[in-house]
Amino acid sequence: MAIDNDTLVRNFVDAFAEKKVELLEPFLDEHVVFHNYGDREVHGRDEVLEVWRGVFQNFETVRFETVNQAVNGSIVLAEQVHGLGLAGKQVATIMNMAVYQIHDGKIKAWRDYTNPEYARTLL
Repeated sequence: MAIDNDTLVRNFVDAFAEKKVELLEPFLDEHVVFHNYGDREVHGRDEVLEVWRGVFQNFETVRFETVNQAVNGSIVLAEQVHGLGLAGKQVATIMNMAVYQIHDGKIKAWRDYTNPEYARTLL
């Protein structure tokens, strides 16, 4: 039985805490497009997973928390707090707005809106 889009995105966000790309893979469409504004657009599940593999290797803590989430059909808007911590450093809390487009139970497009310059100062 398929899960609803709200639950799908919440489960996806929760999976980041484990820092294992294989836990993210089932949520992503093969042709997913990920755009973290301030960075280049990433195309395809394998490339997206490679980005997160690097993040998981570089950060001791990767924790995303959903503050508010709204669903309209295939679109999910999620206000999030991203907690990122380098080894031996305090975890930086970074506000983020994410937009997910779901197709056939998978994330087809994912856009993160945050202030990358501010995030870099926190890290």
